[in-house]
Amino acid sequence: MRGLRTAAAVAAAVALAAGAGTGVASATAPAGAGECQPGTLKATTTDAGGSQHGMSHSGTYLRVQNTGKVACAISGYPGLALEGAGHTALKTTVRHGDTYFAKDPGVHRVTLKPGQSAYADLVWTHTGAGTAHAKSLQISPTGSNAHSVVPFDQEVDNGTLSVTAWSAKLPTS
Repeated sequence: MRGLRTAAAVAAAVALAAGAGTGVASATAPAGAGECQPGTLKATTTDAGGSQHGMSHSGTYLRVQNTGKVACAISGYPGLALEGAGHTALKTTVRHGDTYFAKDPGVHRVTLKPGQSAYADLVWTHTGAGTAHAKSLQISPTGSNAHSVVPFDQEVDNGTLSVTAWSAKLPTS
């Protein structure tokens, strides 16, 4: 049992060190900001002034804003789930990494001062293969049960979404 705990502690330390050594956190934000808590983040979709359409792919940016009164940090990938009419759950498969329109910045800590936002790129295909008729999208900024539900009237092949990790700036190619 002791060996398992030691292995878990070493794995956790390696993961923490890997996440702390990369990223684009705001240089003026406090280094010791705690994790963002449910209720302090507002998730939305935005085109951010651009269009992501081509070759049967469509996309949008996810935006999460710190609505709290203190700086906090997020890392990793957003949790996502499609909903159909009447907010019925649709089978959803989420792929983490590069999307058709953007490179994945990788998992890193993003510190958000009050009012600041982080972004992820969200992409899906719409060729008609096993189409999920989505009406809404659940976005969990930290992967917890706390989530926002936003309008998302889209045809999504096989209920499959591709998403990048959170970043302090818009993910691009």
